Amino acid sequence: MNATQVNLEIRDRLEIADAIYRFGAGIDFADEELFTSAFAPDAVVDVTSSNKLWGLDFPVFHGRDAIVDIFKSTVFLLVTTHAITNPRIKINGDTAKLYVVAEAQHLPPNDRSRHCLMKSQYDVTLVRDGDRWVINHLIINGVWFTGETSVLLGK
Repeated sequence: MNATQVNLEIRDRLEIADAIYRFGAGIDFADEELFTSAFAPDAVVDVTSSNKLWGLDFPVFHGRDAIVDIFKSTVFLLVTTHAITNPRIKINGDTAKLYVVAEAQHLPPNDRSRHCLMKSQYDVTLVRDGDRWVINHLIINGVWFTGETSVLLGK
């Protein structure tokens, strides 16, 4: 691999990781533009594998607009912090796979006595969108949680 190829590989890896960081930071800062920038127009977010663990019944969310709408009406209204670590990236042309571990703390905005702390593994498929990478398919696999998952629903 020559220096130009190495530089492009490094840039791709940074941009791929940045897509999932835009997802988490968009939620944490209730920044709709940043959050939206993380997704392809036809993106899918799937948390159904976590429903049993969380005791919830979330559907699969299809399309960037629907994803943005559901997150704006739920977790954007909470006080959140996402810590996203251990990115493992596999690039194949204009598509990529990303695996990360995420810890997400959720608190009601006016009640710090309640919380929902979740640890999950994210399985992400991304596509190249110009100079940027965007999430095409995000699967959130819950590993454990503590607290009340009802906090996620604003209850």
